[in-house]
Amino acid sequence: MAKTKNWIANAIKKPGALHKQLGVPADKRIPAAKLDKASKAGGKLGQRARLAKTLKKMK
Repeated sequence: MAKTKNWIANAIKKPGALHKQLGVPADKRIPAAKLDKASKAGGKLGQRARLAKTLKKMK
């Protein structure tokens, strides 16, 4: 598996999809409790929430 230099840019395919799935307006922040609960879910919702938590740590 080849590693890319800008993996973050390639990881976010659909910006705003997590906000839409969680029912949070795009201009508001996702509450930490809601993000934690979503990260335990399966499927795309869980994947997006876990990526969001990872990116949050990088700030």
